[in-house]
Amino acid sequence: MPNSTRDQDIRRAAEAPPLPCHPWRFVLFCLQPFGWLLLLMLVLETGQAAGSILVPYAIKALMDAVAAQTAPVGDWLETFKQPLLILVGLNVAEIVSSRASGAVLIMMGPRLRQRTTRLLFAYLQCHAPRYFGNHFAGALAHRISETAMSVNHTTWAVICDFWPIGVTFSVSVVLLLNEHQGLGLFVAGWVAAYVLISYWLATRCQPYAQEFAATRSMVNGKIVDAVTNILNAKLFTRLHHEREYLDGFLATELNSARRTFWYMERVRWFQFTAAAVLKIGTIGYALQLWQAGEISVGAFAMSAGLALLVIGDARNLSRRFLEFFEYVGNVANGVETIVKSHEIVDSADAKPLQIGRGRIEFRNVDFCYEPGRPVFRNLNLAIEPGQRVGLVGFSGSGKSTFVNLILRHFEPQSGQILIDGQDILHATQDSLHEQVSLIPQDPSLFHRSLRENIGYGRLDADMAEIAEAARLAHADAFIDAMPQGYESLVGERGVKLSGGQRQRIAIARVMLKDAPILILDEATSSLDSVTEKTIQENLDRVMGRKTVIAIAHRLSTIAHLDRILVFDQGRIVEDGSHQELLDKQGFYYRLWTMQAGGFLPEEVA
Repeated sequence: MPNSTRDQDIRRAAEAPPLPCHPWRFVLFCLQPFGWLLLLMLVLETGQAAGSILVPYAIKALMDAVAAQTAPVGDWLETFKQPLLILVGLNVAEIVSSRASGAVLIMMGPRLRQRTTRLLFAYLQCHAPRYFGNHFAGALAHRISETAMSVNHTTWAVICDFWPIGVTFSVSVVLLLNEHQGLGLFVAGWVAAYVLISYWLATRCQPYAQEFAATRSMVNGKIVDAVTNILNAKLFTRLHHEREYLDGFLATELNSARRTFWYMERVRWFQFTAAAVLKIGTIGYALQLWQAGEISVGAFAMSAGLALLVIGDARNLSRRFLEFFEYVGNVANGVETIVKSHEIVDSADAKPLQIGRGRIEFRNVDFCYEPGRPVFRNLNLAIEPGQRVGLVGFSGSGKSTFVNLILRHFEPQSGQILIDGQDILHATQDSLHEQVSLIPQDPSLFHRSLRENIGYGRLDADMAEIAEAARLAHADAFIDAMPQGYESLVGERGVKLSGGQRQRIAIARVMLKDAPILILDEATSSLDSVTEKTIQENLDRVMGRKTVIAIAHRLSTIAHLDRILVFDQGRIVEDGSHQELLDKQGFYYRLWTMQAGGFLPEEVA
C-alpha cells in the first residue's frame, strides 16, 4: 500500500502547473517570483544609464567654465571644483550601479534558468507515451535547455539593454533640446526613425531565427539517435551511411544559418549607414550653430559626445533586436513543442485510486489508434482479484494495447475500465501507476548506480531491502562481482549490463515496489532457462495474492497460470485455463502444437 513518502511524491507530481502556450506569457510566468529583483535591476540600470549619459553634460559645464576664464587661473582645482565633482560623481554612480546590477543578475539568473527548466521538465513528464514516441529524446532535452537559456537572454535584453538604451535616447534628446531646439529635434527624429526601422527589420528576422532553432534541434536529435544506435551502425557497417544521413540534416541547418546571417548582415548595412548620418549630421549642425554663436563650445562638445553615445547604443540596439527575436523564436519553438495540450489529463473530480483486492473490469470498451481502424470493439471482461492471467496471441492482436489501456497510457473512445469498481478515468494517474507494477520485455535503466535503479521501486527502502530484492531477482551474484558493487553505474539505459542483467534489475525493482497489480511483458525472456526457472519460482512467491497479467510469446511460461486469454485481431477468441483450452482443441491448441522452440509463430499457416 502507498506509504507517506509515496503520497508526498504523488502530490509533488500533481503540483506541476499548467503553462501558458504564448511565448511572451510564458516568459512572464517564469518571471513571477522575481518581481522585486526585476524592479531593483530596472532602478540600477537607470542609474547606470543616467551616469553614462550625463558625463557629456558635465564635460560641457567644465569646458564652458574653461572658456569663461580670460585671465590665468591660480588654483585650478578650486576654480573648476563643481564640474569636476559632478564628473567624478557621475562616474562613481555609473560604476556602483553597474556592479550592483551585476550582483542582482548573479542572484537571479541561475534561479530563473532553474525555474524555467523545472517548469518545462515537469510539464514534459505529464505527456502521454504517444507524445514521446513522436519526438526525439535528445531534441526534447535540447529544447528545454535552449528555451531556459533564451528566457534568461530575453529578460536581460529588455532590462539590461532596451531599458537603459531607452533612457540614453530620452535623456540625450532632452539635453539637446535644452541647448537648441533644432539640434534636439534632429536627434529625436533620427532616434524615432532608427528604432522603428530596426524593430521592423528585427521582426522580419524572427521566422529565420525560429527556423534556424528548429533545424539545430533536429540535428541534435539525429546525433543523439545515431549515438544511441551506434552498435547497430557498427554491426551493419553503416558508419559512413550515418555520416551521409546526418549530412542531409546538416545541409538543411547550414542553409537556414546562411539565410539568417545574410539577413542580419543586410541589417548591419542599414545600421552603419544610419550611424554615419547621425554622426556627421549632429557634429556638422552643432559646428554651424557654434560658429553662428547659438551654442557654446561646451554645448558643441556635449553634442558630439552625445551623438557618439547614441550611435554606440543604437548599434547595440540593432544587434540586440536581432538577438532578441532569435531568443523569442527559441522560446516560441520550445513552447510550441513542449507546452502542447496533454493528451491524457486527470479529470476535475479525479481522486486517488483505492485498491483493496485488485479486480479489473472492461465494460463495453471501444478503442482505436486511428479513426476507422478499431482495435477493440465492445470489449467486456473481468479479471478477478488475485487471479493470474496470461495473454497470448500474434503480434498486433491487441495484447499490449490491453495492458496500455489498464495503465491509462491511452484512453478508450467509449466504455469504462474499472479497478475495484473505480473508473480509472476518474482516478489520478499517479495513484493508478502507484498501484500497478510493470516489468517490460526490454527494461530501461537510468544512468545511475545499481542501488539507485533497484531503489527506484521504493525511494525510502534501506540497503537491506534493496539487497533482498536483488537476491530474489537473482541479481546479487553479478552485482557483488562488480568492482563497485551496488554503487556501480549501469550506463545510459543500462548499456553496461547484459539483457538478462537488466531484466533482473527490473524484476528486483518491481519486487521492491510491491504493488497489488503486477503486469509482466515477457519478463523473463532474456534469461537462460535455469535462471528463468529460479526467478519464476521467486516471482510466484512475490505474486502472493496479487492480480497478475502476463504477456507471453513462449506459451510454456504462462501455462501454469489460473487463466489464459487468447487475442486475435482485437478480440478475445478464447478464455480458460491451459488445460481447458487444450481440451477445446481450438485456436490456443493450434498455437501450442505449432510452437517452435517454445515460441509462437508469426501467424497460423
